[in-house]
Amino acid sequence: MEFYFLFSVPRLSLVNAESGYHGLVKENETLVEVTPTIRAVGAKICSFHIVNKHHGEAPFQIILKDNNEAELRAKRALNCEKRKNYKFDIAAVSCSGQQSENATVHISVVDINEYAPAFLEPSYVCQVDEGRLYSEIIHVEASDRDCTPKYGDICKYEILTNDQPFLIDNEGTLRNTEPLDYERSHNHILSVVAYDCGMRQSQPVMVTVKVNRICKLGWKGIAERVDYAPGSGREDIFPAAQLRLCEIPCSVRSVQAKLSLATKHIDKGCDRDTYSVQSQRKLCGKYNIGGVKGGVSTDDGRESDQIFEFDGVSSAITVPSEVLDHGLAPVFTIATWLKHKHHPDMDRHAKEHILCSADDHKMNRHHYAWFVRNCRLILLLRRDFSEGDLNIFRPAEWRWKIPQVCDDEWHHYAISVRFPEAQLYVDGTLFKAEKKNPEIIDDWPLHPTKGINTTLTVGACWQGSEKKMKHHLKGYLAGLSVLLNKVESPAVLSCLHKCKESLDVPPMELLEPGMELLTNSDLTELSIEGDNKTNLEVLIRRIGYTNSREFPTPGRRNLHLSTTITCDHGRTVKVPNVESYVMVLPPQQPTLVINGTTNLASETTGVIEKRLDSCIVSVYPALNPDHETLAVPHNMITQFGITAKLSKDGATLTGSNVIYNYQQVLRQIQYTNRKPAYYLNRVFKLICSEMNGRFLSNEYVQTLTVIHPRAAVTSSGAMMQQQHEQTAQQQTHAQEQSVVAHAQVARHHVDVRPHAIVEHYSPDHASQPVISAASHAVTIILVVCVGFLVVMIVVGVVRIRAAHQRAAQEEINDTEMAWDDSALTITVNPMEVRGGGAEGGRRTQDEDDSSDDNSTYRDDDEDDDDIDSSDQDDVIPVGKLKDLEWDNSTLAI
Repeated sequence: MEFYFLFSVPRLSLVNAESGYHGLVKENETLVEVTPTIRAVGAKICSFHIVNKHHGEAPFQIILKDNNEAELRAKRALNCEKRKNYKFDIAAVSCSGQQSENATVHISVVDINEYAPAFLEPSYVCQVDEGRLYSEIIHVEASDRDCTPKYGDICKYEILTNDQPFLIDNEGTLRNTEPLDYERSHNHILSVVAYDCGMRQSQPVMVTVKVNRICKLGWKGIAERVDYAPGSGREDIFPAAQLRLCEIPCSVRSVQAKLSLATKHIDKGCDRDTYSVQSQRKLCGKYNIGGVKGGVSTDDGRESDQIFEFDGVSSAITVPSEVLDHGLAPVFTIATWLKHKHHPDMDRHAKEHILCSADDHKMNRHHYAWFVRNCRLILLLRRDFSEGDLNIFRPAEWRWKIPQVCDDEWHHYAISVRFPEAQLYVDGTLFKAEKKNPEIIDDWPLHPTKGINTTLTVGACWQGSEKKMKHHLKGYLAGLSVLLNKVESPAVLSCLHKCKESLDVPPMELLEPGMELLTNSDLTELSIEGDNKTNLEVLIRRIGYTNSREFPTPGRRNLHLSTTITCDHGRTVKVPNVESYVMVLPPQQPTLVINGTTNLASETTGVIEKRLDSCIVSVYPALNPDHETLAVPHNMITQFGITAKLSKDGATLTGSNVIYNYQQVLRQIQYTNRKPAYYLNRVFKLICSEMNGRFLSNEYVQTLTVIHPRAAVTSSGAMMQQQHEQTAQQQTHAQEQSVVAHAQVARHHVDVRPHAIVEHYSPDHASQPVISAASHAVTIILVVCVGFLVVMIVVGVVRIRAAHQRAAQEEINDTEMAWDDSALTITVNPMEVRGGGAEGGRRTQDEDDSSDDNSTYRDDDEDDDDIDSSDQDDVIPVGKLKDLEWDNSTLAI
């Protein structure tokens, strides 16, 4: 409780009287927040008065509260946009009428976001030229009536219209994001709004951008990118193409246009079949040929037949005679894919061997060779002494000078020889001989020698006297093959080189008189010439792209279109080139699955078109060749053109063929065991692949379990007689023991089901037990029952005969075994990646290349050994064959 003296003078409670009071009031409120609180001391206060108005009106009132305190209120809602600040003085009046000294009050009106931005113009219109990018097309501006920057400034502009090639910045500057096209749209109408800094939005304003048509010489309507989905067949590339000549004063006399499709970045130049060279030859009409494998760096994956890199220093491959007979027939074809470039740091006379057959020791004679020297492709073919008079010259070397050898691009080369004639095919086309091209060099036959054989190498040549490789190839090889005793047909060579992707020419009925359409052999270049501009446009619109490969290589194929217009009087108008590209989209990956089933339904018709290129049946543990074999239906695989390789580890079937044919062959594979007493449990694993191993199935595992039952034996003579009768019956039951695994193959699925036929063959031992059907188990049970009855009758002599019974039992257990075909089990494993199945082994030659070989034509110091000539009509594979290895890391046996 405070006590005041009568007539005391009040005073305002202020720490700093000079600064006074400061208040804030919002536009939509009347209570003023005053700091510090208005309060008086020294006397009892009955009122507070506004005693001085510094700037005119002061629409406020002071309301007295308890404890000599007061609050300040506005008499009405204030407007910040009219007046933001007020200043006046106040004083406290005591109940006795005494007045305190004055204090100044400073009031600020707080702005609220009561107004939305508004544009200065009701609408905006501007014009631009087509084909240009502008940094500023037009500047729009809005304002806000709110009194403070927070709500009165414009902080953002926005285009509400979607899918328009324009942007507007925070300052209201409009620009285009891509060149505008009059044909696409004459006008672009945009709806634009502004935001104040409180993010209050204005009403939209219309901005119209008019596009002025500017005629520009060149092609219009050509997309920069054309997407191609695998399996979609033919797709038009430029369906909306138009050629504009604008106002050029030209009476068209002729037009020329050339379109090229670039595919050089893809493996050997374009999308070809993803099969190996063996399968490609079969698909083209020939088969039974092998490619070189192993010893050098190869490309990754299974995109097509493998590409081998030769470093020009140490990499080379030796071909064993069991893989390819080192002798050549008088008629043959050798072929390969080669990518080679000019090496300026290399001696121009240096040889780079693709293939070379030379003396294995003592001398350095080259019997035959195929090599590159000074950007020439050269075939060396020395006759054996037995092939003619040693004193007669005959052709021995053919030298073709062709630019492809050193252009660092993939090309397919094939040389067909009918001695003494030799023909070269480049990219499937016969090289037309010219004068001194090829240059043909004659030579004598090789002199006879004794004790010297030959060494056949790929990528270099063996120097027998120096015992090292020389003349290494620096480049890339793929699909090297040798065909003996026949020459490859030109149709097959052309098919091997043929691309699966190409330009698709317009229908010939669209070609008007006076117009001509030309293409190259690969259909990667197309030219149109004539005198009709309109017809040129029609033909360009109907050019397509096609890729018939089932799983094409994804990626970009560049397109280049060049055009030239010739006017009357010979004036030439160069039309700007057009760059575009086809984007081949990734194909949907197929799934190849092997699983077990007991369903014996017939095949669906859809499996006919799909192809496999290999199936591998592996056996674990490995077979014992003494009494175990796997057999394949030779007549069937010959009919289907499938190659089979058998070993103790299993069977490998190779060659591109339809799934149905593989199914028939797999059904007839038979396992035979002629000594079942030594039989171990066997695990058979099946895995198949398509597209040259690009897509692998899972591994299907089938386990064959043999149960050796313990037969009961008694001393009864009747029982022994019964056993002998049973054995005689079983010997007539079977001739061999075999297990046949049948395969049901559906589209993209291979279903393998067991159908076991188990028999036993024992021709020499009458007492040998025989594996029979389920009746064996019944017979054994009856024998056990009879034996038990006899034992009960002659219980007095059981102990006496016990030792004899145990000996007889052991003898029987050593020789008897009962087959239980109910133990066949099927286990389905998820798909696992197989590593190295199609890769050749890697070998490198580290020998130094320090000295040259003897001249091709020197016979000094030379001996010769008889070279076995191959009399095979089929093509011999050139390469190392790799046996199938069993991986038991995932088996639980």
